[in-house]
Amino acid sequence: MNLPVARKVIPMKPQFTLLLTLALTLSAVPAYAHHSFAAEFDGTKPVRLVGKITRVEWTNPHTYFYIDVVDTQGKVTNWGVEGASPGALSRRGWKREDLKIGGKVVVEGYRAKNGSNLADGRLVTLPDGRKVYGGSPGDGGPGDDGTDHGSLPGTTQ
Repeated sequence: MNLPVARKVIPMKPQFTLLLTLALTLSAVPAYAHHSFAAEFDGTKPVRLVGKITRVEWTNPHTYFYIDVVDTQGKVTNWGVEGASPGALSRRGWKREDLKIGGKVVVEGYRAKNGSNLADGRLVTLPDGRKVYGGSPGDGGPGDDGTDHGSLPGTTQ
């Protein structure tokens, strides 16, 4: 004769608490990658970059595109440019297709604090000539007024 196996029954309240804790923990993971302007970039080190696009990463929480910049001696340096999320950029009129490989862009932004070839692209002149705010709303960086369009002069709305 087979007797039923006794199972320990966990009361509903601890199960709910465990599930809620797990859900909150997992929902916080994407927030790790998001940061304020001052956490990574130096507002006292403006940079103006002119170059051709070599790669585009249209991903959350920040977009990145990479450009080859040629200095006065002809040396080519690849720079990464961080921008707002794809949703924020789309609301400003950017499209993923605006950043085509080989297209020329002008980036006015700020260098990374660690001195790497990474810049926060605050004002980006796209290949078609439009000037668009590239910063993340609410990041506290130059031109941030808490809106998607920012407050930098010369940007299109």
